[in-house]
Amino acid sequence: MADQKAPQMQSTLGLTGLTANAMAMIAPGAFLWLTFAIQAGTGVANQPSTAPAMWLGIFVSLLLCLATAVAYAEISKLYPGTGSSYYYAEQAMLSKDKAFKFARVSKFVVGWGSHLYYWVYTGVMVAVTGIFVGYIVGFLYPNFISGSNPGPVFTGLIAVIFSFFVAWIASKGASASTAVNIAVNVVQISALIVFSVLALGYRANHPSGSTGFNYDSQTLATYTYQFATNPKDGSVMRDASGTPLPQLDAAGKPVPFVITYPTTDSSGNFLTHPNAASVVGAHRLSWLFIQSTVAIFLLVGFESVTSLGGEAKNPTKHIPIAVISSLLIQGAFCYLFEYFCANYFLNSGYTMPTAAGSAAPIGDMMIIVGDALLGQGHGRYFMLAEAVTVFFALVGTTLSCMNTGARVTYAMGKDEEVPEHFGMLHSKNLSPHRSIWTLAVIAAVIGVICVSLEFGDASAPTDATIAALPHGIFSSFGYTTQAKMAALPNSLLSMTLTSNFGTFILYGLSCLLCIIAYNKRPDHNLVRHTLIPGFGLLANLTCMAFYLIGPAFSLGTSKEPLLALGISVAWGTYGAIYFLKSSKKKGKSVLLASKQAVS
Repeated sequence: MADQKAPQMQSTLGLTGLTANAMAMIAPGAFLWLTFAIQAGTGVANQPSTAPAMWLGIFVSLLLCLATAVAYAEISKLYPGTGSSYYYAEQAMLSKDKAFKFARVSKFVVGWGSHLYYWVYTGVMVAVTGIFVGYIVGFLYPNFISGSNPGPVFTGLIAVIFSFFVAWIASKGASASTAVNIAVNVVQISALIVFSVLALGYRANHPSGSTGFNYDSQTLATYTYQFATNPKDGSVMRDASGTPLPQLDAAGKPVPFVITYPTTDSSGNFLTHPNAASVVGAHRLSWLFIQSTVAIFLLVGFESVTSLGGEAKNPTKHIPIAVISSLLIQGAFCYLFEYFCANYFLNSGYTMPTAAGSAAPIGDMMIIVGDALLGQGHGRYFMLAEAVTVFFALVGTTLSCMNTGARVTYAMGKDEEVPEHFGMLHSKNLSPHRSIWTLAVIAAVIGVICVSLEFGDASAPTDATIAALPHGIFSSFGYTTQAKMAALPNSLLSMTLTSNFGTFILYGLSCLLCIIAYNKRPDHNLVRHTLIPGFGLLANLTCMAFYLIGPAFSLGTSKEPLLALGISVAWGTYGAIYFLKSSKKKGKSVLLASKQAVS
């Protein structure tokens, strides 16, 4: 057993600190910038994108998360402690006269599933940070790397460095992490609201038929004229420096660019929302489900605060409040408002296919609205200022996830369900340092995998775009042809869906645990303890089922959800084998003979 006289966690976090940690992981300042591209490209190559249902997909995911948040809030009132659902699983089962025998199995299943979520999620976050840095570096030094299509070698290197940087902060303890997260929340929320208002204003001030900016994803700049295109392949014609050539009228003058809001192109590919109602519409039910399975990635994290029970001053009172309030502030307010504005902004000068082919569509939009606000050519300064806040948000959300994942591993280490050294705290910082640094290595590896084929499947760039990439190991290595890349799964989307599948497992089990924990208790409430968590359980199971249903009925993308499902099954199979072999080796009973069998 782990030494009970070893350093123990200290209760230092109040309501503000707990809420800040949960809000930092939800981080709309990071996810609006980074996952808009994933959602825009979610679909099957050469088939209609599911992106029109993006906003409603987030709303449905928010309902699922709110139901799960209620379950977490209610069960945290009964069992405050370190380990979140892993700890809850054991306590809920032990509280029952017949189900207690499954206590050890239940907590291992929940803990093992938690790792599929937290470990992969952290890896995805360091990956998107690498892509984010690639976009900024490409913007500043376009001859070195492409901002819209940064090279996997460069972005992978940044992912590795960032993973260990965040681990260094996390190893300093909960107080240091909380101070960072409070500052991050204030900055990122303010910055993204500013962008959203400007995006909304741009749409309002540019009705169909008015002149506006035409955005070029190669030069990452705006132009006031219509681009000249090659009559053979429709590609944009450029001068020697790469600047798009203007289309000329009969008098030899550039044709002004006129903004319109077409719904689709001649091939049926979605382009823009013609009105506000289209933004919030479902369009197709299958698209709604597909977008929901991706959008859950934006909203997870509210439960991270439950892992800090051992460091909370008043866990039974403050943790339930922090769980609900963090989700309402970031999800119900920030995300729904910001995603509406970003989708409503789309126009003929910047369409959804353009967003799907960019590493950072929100960064592109910031350049456009910045040019409209500050004058053409000056939008870059607005984008760069916003980018600084996005980086802070990335630090906050990755830090929060790493802290949560490490504490689940720490709790399992204390119980000897994973190697015992994971259940040790640093003697000075009182942080689970071994778990943190192990997670840093795992996240770095997953991050490299994520960026290896970020532009696969529906996000594959055109051959002309690939040919225009700066040549070099940091810029063009890893890009082949459009046909070959479209035939391969998108690695970033695949790993995102893998993390999300782990999320659905954890959230579904947590809802079930809430129902079990309150069953036949005198304080049982039908709505809070049965109906709401019951809805959460059903919703999570439905999203999990869609990983099979979608591909089986050709609804949206197929390679990525099946690959994510395969990874999840492999992880679960390995966990079962490890659990049985470890139990036999340590002489532990899989099923408890009595409640006293738990130490």
